[in-house]
Amino acid sequence: MDAYVGSVSSRSTLMKGLLVSRDGGLVRLRLDRPEALNALDVDLAQALLAACRDLADDASVRAVLLSGSGRAFAAGGDLSQMRAAPVAAADSLITPMHQALRLLGSIDAPVLVALHGAVAGAGLSLAAAADLAIAAEGTKFNLAYINIATSCDLGASWSLPRLVGLRRALEIALLGESFDARKALEIGLVNRVVAADALEAEAEALAQRLARGPTLAYGHMRRLMRASFERSFTEQLDAERDAFLASAATADFGEGLAAFFDRRPARFQGH
Repeated sequence: MDAYVGSVSSRSTLMKGLLVSRDGGLVRLRLDRPEALNALDVDLAQALLAACRDLADDASVRAVLLSGSGRAFAAGGDLSQMRAAPVAAADSLITPMHQALRLLGSIDAPVLVALHGAVAGAGLSLAAAADLAIAAEGTKFNLAYINIATSCDLGASWSLPRLVGLRRALEIALLGESFDARKALEIGLVNRVVAADALEAEAEALAQRLARGPTLAYGHMRRLMRASFERSFTEQLDAERDAFLASAATADFGEGLAAFFDRRPARFQGH
């Protein structure tokens, strides 16, 4: 696949290395450094942080679609920025990226990532942080950090064991081997694999489906799932009760009940 294009609405903004577009409740964030295979640099990290701050402050956002321009999703961090002053340069990249990921994890809107080409290093870490992932046939994955003698960032040590299990996560991290989209699907790293020329349409359709869903319930569900590893069963039961009661107080719950008894599709408004 040569490029992930995506439909860009009239509300679009090109920041340094990031294209942000809005279509109703769906926000698209497209990494846009195709000449560098979307390698993450400081400008892109700052742009992503700014976009995530906007998302976190906007209750009308109902889904987020993350993708990459050109021939790859993201080939990792931009190592050229780290040659002169490795520690300082790495910190200036990692700090805003981690802040951005904290914000993405805090919102109600689910995050979908569309993957193609190279998904390596920080690109794989970023993809693993999303709620759902769809990949094109031919996509190549490699955590890659160990190949340059560093540990991971962007939450990979948290996300990967939860997605694929500890033993598999350690294999991916310690061996630094490449694997394809079918393997990623087999081990649970991605949810779906589609033909390369269908990625754009499939990702857009799934993102629009999420954007039409019960956003507040999505928020409760994604936080329950992510926090479940740190809670006891009893604590999780209490959290589930609280989340269900909060959901039951929403207009969307009333619509869901009405649609169920009327035997029609629900028309959720995200509140």
